[in-house]
Amino acid sequence: MKTILKNEKLILRHEPGKGAWTYHLVVPGTKDIRGSWGEMKVSGTIDGYEFKDLNLAPVTNADKMISVNGTIRKAINKGGGDEVVVTMYKNSDNKVCSKDQLLDCFDDAGLLKEFKALPNDEQEEIINTILSQPNESRQEQKIVAAIKKLS
Repeated sequence: MKTILKNEKLILRHEPGKGAWTYHLVVPGTKDIRGSWGEMKVSGTIDGYEFKDLNLAPVTNADKMISVNGTIRKAINKGGGDEVVVTMYKNSDNKVCSKDQLLDCFDDAGLLKEFKALPNDEQEEIINTILSQPNESRQEQKIVAAIKKLS
């Protein structure tokens, strides 16, 4: 897990009429974290209350946010405008980061020999396409497509 915040003081924001986002925290330093809704999960604590697998919501050209639901607010006894202390980690996404890891995937699928039989430029194209994906979910789609092609 990658640390995003460590004992950072943030203001619990309250914006009436925003549904699940009526109470939320803007998470500083997250503008450049890539991913779409549901792909960026975070865990940590808010005023000592542990939370797991909350969605880090993308905001166009701005820091991401997390919704702070009623269960959390009640447990910490805080509301809109109150200061909270937050520690937050981005959950590991198990993204394939190297050519060797990718070759292990093909080996696990029993298709390494078939992959290595491809012309070098085709191997490189497959590897580069998979490794350039922004998250585990998209990599998985490309790996499955490559495995189907090799089968």
